[in-house]
Amino acid sequence: METAFDRVPLRIAVAQPTCRAYDVGANVAAHAALVAAAAARVVVFPELSLTGYELDAAPVDPADSRLAPLVDACAAAGSLALVGAPVAGDHIATLAVDGTGVRVAYRKMWLGGAEPRRFTPGPEPVVLAVNGWRLGLAICKDTGVAEHAARTCALGVDVYLASVVESAADVAVPDERALRIATTHRVHVAVASFAGPTGGGFHETAGRSAIWAPDGSVLARAASDPGEYAPATLT
Repeated sequence: METAFDRVPLRIAVAQPTCRAYDVGANVAAHAALVAAAAARVVVFPELSLTGYELDAAPVDPADSRLAPLVDACAAAGSLALVGAPVAGDHIATLAVDGTGVRVAYRKMWLGGAEPRRFTPGPEPVVLAVNGWRLGLAICKDTGVAEHAARTCALGVDVYLASVVESAADVAVPDERALRIATTHRVHVAVASFAGPTGGGFHETAGRSAIWAPDGSVLARAASDPGEYAPATLT
């Protein structure tokens, strides 16, 4: 098991791919291109990034052959990609993709808007260990629930990674939440925020994915356009 003594500087990136509604194959290609461009150990993508924020999208099976180009891209770059998709059991999930394959890493615990009509809350916080760093996972509304950050960070988290969809009108909301989590729990925070139009009434989304230091300073920031990414090296 990895420990803090194994820690080396960690290059992470938050990415906001171009997304076509329901088109997993095209979206995988966009994800793979950003993994290659970012050249980061960990690349975080927005909520439901593989399907778009389409609450009626079919579940994505981790064994789906359409995911193979992303597995290959992660193998070539030595990356772990954290991507968003609906999964069986009716969960909004984060899939962990690396050169060995795909698995469901986390299921969203706090659902918002119309999500409860279809989806089921996930059972518990999740922490991944990468290069001696402990990475806590979150999806969108999770970040606005103080209990989620408290329970996740209580597991000994170094970085809180969030995948979100937010409207352009509420562009300040992810920043406010990230700043609060970073300074309250003294952890790095990385937020991958959807860019471009998507379902659920999100005709214009916020983008501006970013990475924060524990003191609340911004280490990296993307613009609002699809195809952008922002990297930072944590030490």
